[in-house]
Amino acid sequence: MASLDTAALTEEMTRRDAADPLRHLRERFHVPAGMIYLAGNSLGPAPVAAFRDMEAAMRQEWAEGLVKSWNDAGWFALVGTLGDRLGRLIGAAPGQTVACDSVSVNIYKALHAALALRPGRNAIVAEGGSFPTDLYVAEGVVAGRPGLVLKLEGVDAARIEDLIDENTAAVLVNHVDYKTGALRDMAALTRLVHDKGAVVVWDLCHSAGVIPVDLDGAEADLAVGCTYKYLNCGPGAPAFIYAATRHHDALSQPLSGWWGHAAPFAFERGYRPAGGIQRLLCGTQPILSMRVLDAGLGAIEDVPLSALRAKSLALTDLFMELVEPACRARGATIVTPRDPATRGSQVSIAFENGFAVIQALIARGVIGDFRAPDTMRFGFAPAYLGYADVQRAAEAFNEVLTGGLWRDERYTKRRAVT
Repeated sequence: MASLDTAALTEEMTRRDAADPLRHLRERFHVPAGMIYLAGNSLGPAPVAAFRDMEAAMRQEWAEGLVKSWNDAGWFALVGTLGDRLGRLIGAAPGQTVACDSVSVNIYKALHAALALRPGRNAIVAEGGSFPTDLYVAEGVVAGRPGLVLKLEGVDAARIEDLIDENTAAVLVNHVDYKTGALRDMAALTRLVHDKGAVVVWDLCHSAGVIPVDLDGAEADLAVGCTYKYLNCGPGAPAFIYAATRHHDALSQPLSGWWGHAAPFAFERGYRPAGGIQRLLCGTQPILSMRVLDAGLGAIEDVPLSALRAKSLALTDLFMELVEPACRARGATIVTPRDPATRGSQVSIAFENGFAVIQALIARGVIGDFRAPDTMRFGFAPAYLGYADVQRAAEAFNEVLTGGLWRDERYTKRRAVT
């Protein structure tokens, strides 16, 4: 591939796009003209159907239906109906997943639930390089429970596996590393956690919707994830939480809000938790945001995740192949694993001046993002990206990096979001 000249490469990419069985999915998304969007691992683009759904939710369900829509439009049941649809994308049978709250709130609930399942144990194990909110929440849980400790991979031991012992209550771990794109073996790590008598909480933020996940098959205990990345459900869209059926009777979490009550409209004085997965709910959910989930899920749920995964790997393989010579020549390092079995759906490249490179690319219509201190991230969502897009993005990257275009002063100014 690398030996092909530009014209031949363009011809090959055109051929691949024409033969792509997923090419029809692109029409389901609004991607601005001329833009190559490689930040779907941060925020997915708007599904076209979301415009219609939001219009209906606001003008009909809210404006006309008002309070009646809690029943007539199914608002009150959305946490479960959407939860079961999410469950199909993460390998969960019905009744084990609810769409609710944010990832941070759900991690808090999941960790407390895991600790309650393993009383007498005094340690939470997590990754030192985890997404910050996971660790911030874990720190908060530990701070509120005297005697509980937090042990971190990369700090207390080199590997997370070496930290799990008879004192471990819960292991909080990312399926895909947000910075490097490295993919964990869910089944293998879950077996190890269970062999040690602990409970595992999986963070699926960077795998849900783009990588086949089999929570039930792996015998996972709890899981959380967001819907605004590869699920394309909008900025700040509601997250989800999963708990295996075998744990439902023993589930306990401290956010005892009325939506988690066994009979919320009985307006009882004392708290009585609902049965099943519903007891992981808390307060009233943001219905307008929940309504957009329908469009986001609908944009991809009718195609096999195996097909999305195969195209994702092909796109990331192609990008790495095309940019590697320039990276090697300019001191940049591809940190994403090359092995498909250990790679998510992104390519991360470490470079001291990575922020400026990303800004130069954005100015050229190629949208990636940056994570401090030096990581450029490029997400490859197979539903709306094609092979020609990858070629154009790689050419722009090589031009910016090799030509030193990132040195322009305007590309060094940082804003609140990178």
